[in-house]
Amino acid sequence: MTPDDIVSALVSSLCDVVPKASWGETALFYNRGRQLPNGVYFCTIKDHDGANDRASHLDRQGIFRLAFALDNATYVQYFGAKPPRPAKGCAATSGHDYTKLNQLMPHPVYAWMGWVQVLCPTAEMFSTLQPLIGQAHRTAMASFDKRIGRQKRSRQ
Repeated sequence: MTPDDIVSALVSSLCDVVPKASWGETALFYNRGRQLPNGVYFCTIKDHDGANDRASHLDRQGIFRLAFALDNATYVQYFGAKPPRPAKGCAATSGHDYTKLNQLMPHPVYAWMGWVQVLCPTAEMFSTLQPLIGQAHRTAMASFDKRIGRQKRSRQ
């Protein structure tokens, strides 16, 4: 699968998804009616290393990362306790090889927040990830509703 294939699949299968490309990364936001400037992001696709994110070696030819958030219970079910936040420029200590392709694993930088990654997922792997990405989307929907509710209350 390509990054464009993944974006297309998620935009067509999940409601109110708005992709936004910036800084060489595509973030997927839940933004019903485009009520917020961006919405609430729940998934990203990145194809290059950043200053504080080099553990996956995304600068290899054709390599990209699909990343998304898991809720706490699901993260623990798959990986055990979340690792502590890594120091700037360092990777989380999860025991995973962050360069391995087509394997679900903690995100090297944001595992402490419950984010996970898969480098270059195949169509079969993407199919198995869709329920988890759907869960991330539903969590973003709930966060969105809370933000909209706070905005409405602050206007009253």
